[in-house]
Amino acid sequence: MRTQTDKLTKLRRNVLELYVSDHPLDCGNCAANGNCQLQDLTLEYAVTDSRYTNTAKNHSTAAIDDSNPYFSFDSSQCIVCSRCVRACEEVQGTFALTIDGRGFDSVVAAGQAQSFMASDCVSCGACVQACPTVALTEKSIIESGQPEHSVVTTCAYCGVGCAFKAEVKNNSAVAGGVEVVRMEPYKGGAANEGHSCVKGRFAYGYATHKDRITTPMIRDSIDQPWQLVSWDEAVTFAANKIKSIQRQYGKDSVGGITSSRCTNEETYLVQKLVRAAFGNNNVDTCARVCHSPTGYGLKTTLGESAGTQTFASVEKADVILVIGANPTDAHPVFASRLKKRLREGARLIVADPRRIDLVKSPHVSAAYHLPLLPGTNVAFINSMAHVIVTENLAADAFIDERCDQQAFDKWQQFIRQTKNSPEAMAAITGIPAEQLRQAARLYAKGDNAAIYYGLGVTEHSQGSSMVMGIANLAMLTGNIGREGVGVNPLRGQNNVQGSCDMGSFPHELPGYRHVADDAVRTQFEKVWGVSIDNEPGLRIPNMLDAAISGSYKGLYCQGEDIAQSDPNTQHVEQALRSLECLIVQDIFINETAKFAHVFLPGASFLEKDGTFTNAERRISPVRKVMEPLGGKADWEGTVALSNALGYAMNYSHPSEIMDEIASLTPTFSGVSYKRIDEQGSLQWPCNDQTPQGTPIMHVDEFVRGKGYFAITEYVATNEKVTKRFPLLLTTGRILSQYNVGAQTRRTANSDWHSQDVLEVHPHDAEDRGILNGDRVSVVSRAGETVLTALLTDRVQPGVIYTTFHHPETGANVITTDNSDWATNCPEYKVTAVDIKKVTGISRWQTQHEQFNTQQNKLLTQPEP
Repeated sequence: MRTQTDKLTKLRRNVLELYVSDHPLDCGNCAANGNCQLQDLTLEYAVTDSRYTNTAKNHSTAAIDDSNPYFSFDSSQCIVCSRCVRACEEVQGTFALTIDGRGFDSVVAAGQAQSFMASDCVSCGACVQACPTVALTEKSIIESGQPEHSVVTTCAYCGVGCAFKAEVKNNSAVAGGVEVVRMEPYKGGAANEGHSCVKGRFAYGYATHKDRITTPMIRDSIDQPWQLVSWDEAVTFAANKIKSIQRQYGKDSVGGITSSRCTNEETYLVQKLVRAAFGNNNVDTCARVCHSPTGYGLKTTLGESAGTQTFASVEKADVILVIGANPTDAHPVFASRLKKRLREGARLIVADPRRIDLVKSPHVSAAYHLPLLPGTNVAFINSMAHVIVTENLAADAFIDERCDQQAFDKWQQFIRQTKNSPEAMAAITGIPAEQLRQAARLYAKGDNAAIYYGLGVTEHSQGSSMVMGIANLAMLTGNIGREGVGVNPLRGQNNVQGSCDMGSFPHELPGYRHVADDAVRTQFEKVWGVSIDNEPGLRIPNMLDAAISGSYKGLYCQGEDIAQSDPNTQHVEQALRSLECLIVQDIFINETAKFAHVFLPGASFLEKDGTFTNAERRISPVRKVMEPLGGKADWEGTVALSNALGYAMNYSHPSEIMDEIASLTPTFSGVSYKRIDEQGSLQWPCNDQTPQGTPIMHVDEFVRGKGYFAITEYVATNEKVTKRFPLLLTTGRILSQYNVGAQTRRTANSDWHSQDVLEVHPHDAEDRGILNGDRVSVVSRAGETVLTALLTDRVQPGVIYTTFHHPETGANVITTDNSDWATNCPEYKVTAVDIKKVTGISRWQTQHEQFNTQQNKLLTQPEP
């Protein structure tokens, strides 16, 4: 086979001339000059003009579509190569682009000849990345020019953990002296393989936003102005406060909250500081309010507190069950892989109170949508198992070989009971019995059946029971221990998995080992040089209660915004006001920081070295692109505070922290920066037994030995509808925004979602005289807020839905203190409420506006 001949060269020149007929060769004035594949080829084949004339294309009058805030489409530069169309279809699975017309009249069109912003485009950037010319180009490139070099790092948004090349150029006129001009998805990243979403691809501008706080600040009370001080002054002030509190109230009167947005190394140091410098186990993390039931449920049944598969595993699945998750909005890069597999013929079952996009979207639809009522997850999963057991669809050989027979026999007696049948549970779940039976048969009979779940599973009073029920179902059908199957929690934040791995729970040291284990504790005591308490400390809800009661007075909170993210906002605010010393380390003055006495400037993911661990247990590198704008990376701030408290920490680089983690944590013993740099990423367990890491868990046996079937009795939530509160509120996320929105609200992503809205079924709206766009009061047992109504049949009658990305919404003002029986994970997904049309805002929202105005005035002051 010959690829270089005179005949081929002639053909290639001819094709290039056809392309050039669509594209002016004014390269010197082009934003893509020096980074254009068409330019490279015309130079290689000496094509300077075209014998063909495109009379249909007027380059001088061609429209430029600037509707998207992040990229521009210039049709005059388009050569109609169809790369963007194929990327949108084959890579992303959105099908937003097409070729309109034929011959010289052919043009790339978004939607039905719409603008990009008005079409179904999700701004993932796949089309921009695929474009070989300047036709589709990032506006940052047009404004700032081509990058000079790049650094491979890991996205700081969701739990997928996409790898990106941060492409930068030196610019002394911008903060940090380095300007990021593009985040290019890295094809060598095992989690994303070149895929991206609007957040990771484009929403990085928050890192240099004008709201960044880059100087430490202190004050004695929250009604005083902030004082700008040096780092030494700030940590000395904080340390003296902590010491004074402990002298007066005892060593257990203070604690810390680690961050799921910070690196493994930084999280490890915060829990070490609490245990070694504070002298107690009062440390917790945001996983308490999202995935703590995952840790408990999977540890109990399978023996390890983490998901079982790689993301690539979905490409081998034949049946996919998605429960309480919305991948297209919350984990879009994984959703692209999932949709690709569905287009290849895999069958999908969606269990969700709301009709998510996966139920029916272009070229993808679910075989079954099971619209269960909020709070009935365990009833649903028990019914699925009941069908499989009573219809003899269980994987008997797998169970005999791999599972605890005594536990299985006991569980089987329970699950066979008529009360667990689809018919008996239909009145509770709202799922027609025959529909559930058919879905159960589909899952049980699939060669490879996989379960993916999200916060719609864990954020319930029976969250841990539901996770165990999911594990039961996977073991019952033998869908564990190979590609295409498994139990897969879709973690919310970028390092939720890592923050749990690093010992952020009050009862566990790194590696999920209990503080009561003398042998484990002795290992850490020897390295840390202190005695460690053998009793678990306070969880976040316990900290808040103790603050109100007066026994808990000091909190170090790194990178979390509990005033917005935790339930029953008024209770949280009361607790924060009760503290004598709140130390917040963050990049912005978030809702929690408004109650703080010490503010330590945080660093974005672009300003630090470290690692994140994603939902597939993949430890990926975070590499510094610019110097920290606040002078220190987060780990350096923790070290400074610890030293000021009198407990010496001496690290010169995060790699040394990882070495310490590896020396003390069996599942990380084979992890080092050198190995991560060599392999790109590592999946734990990574040790002498699995030196290359562990892509698939529980292959030959479960971590606990024999799989344990846990009895999951359905217990109805205390949060019940009544005549006073006749509707159920559930919450979730939207594609363009992320968690509490502190990052994405400071980017152009707000062009898509500028406020949280309340989805209401038309029947419920009609009964209450509510029209689309009306202001609606939402009242629960905990509080009241006001949102704008959006009438839609995506929600079922009796259920309403909102997101929680905007602090002024106050979505968590109305969520209650109900929580999971085992872990205290709040029951965000089930709140009994009533709604009515109003004209103003709620009392809490009025107070929030006033407090916000006050705190902004206290923040505004000249530089020292």
